[in-house]
Amino acid sequence: MKIFPAIDIKDKKCVRLVKGNFDNKTEYEMSPVEQASKYKDHGFKNLHIVDLDGALTGETTNLDIIKDIVSKFDLKIEVGGGVRNFESIKKYTAVGVDKVILGSAAIKDKNFLKEACVQFPNKIALGLDAKNGYLSVSGWKENSNQLTLNYLKEVNGYGVSRLIYTDINRDGMKQGPNFEETSKVAEKSNCPVIISGGVSSMNDIKKAKTLKNIEGIIVGKAIYDGDIKLEELVKEDA
Repeated sequence: MKIFPAIDIKDKKCVRLVKGNFDNKTEYEMSPVEQASKYKDHGFKNLHIVDLDGALTGETTNLDIIKDIVSKFDLKIEVGGGVRNFESIKKYTAVGVDKVILGSAAIKDKNFLKEACVQFPNKIALGLDAKNGYLSVSGWKENSNQLTLNYLKEVNGYGVSRLIYTDINRDGMKQGPNFEETSKVAEKSNCPVIISGGVSSMNDIKKAKTLKNIEGIIVGKAIYDGDIKLEELVKEDA
């Protein structure tokens, strides 16, 4: 199973939000590039980056930082946060990003997702962020009124290469992921699923390994707060 340490970038800094709330954030001393270097030094192969400025503006605001990370470290990087057009996808793939995550734009416009999968084969990851079974959009500020599993059924044949499922109620809370709901999504999904939101301990990692159609897991706040030691975590990274 792939382990994706997370870097959330806001105002050029590493931050963590609680339940996606921009007013409830913690800033960390290390720069995103230093943090990526630390992950690389520990032997991780994958990295999950969210451009929180991009999520707010719809621009590739931190492209220069992401380009720097891609060029310096041999890591497979997935990037999300406000990717709303083909131009942004092109910019990220051009600098060597492995997967570009489409979220709100794909939920609001299924044709955009479909066309993106055609234009950028094997590069598109779909980010499904849910609260109480319903998809949320626009930096989690809006409820889309779409049930996660219904939406997935509609887009399952589009050619998405990876699905990232986040339970918003768990994100940043370190209460453990919503394994039950994630399993339902993984069961229905044509592509492998990444678990996101609420990882709190090595037990969560071990449990994730027992689920079907799970490609990996994203770990964020638990690393920054020292609940999970990188030395232990990297042993699970395959």
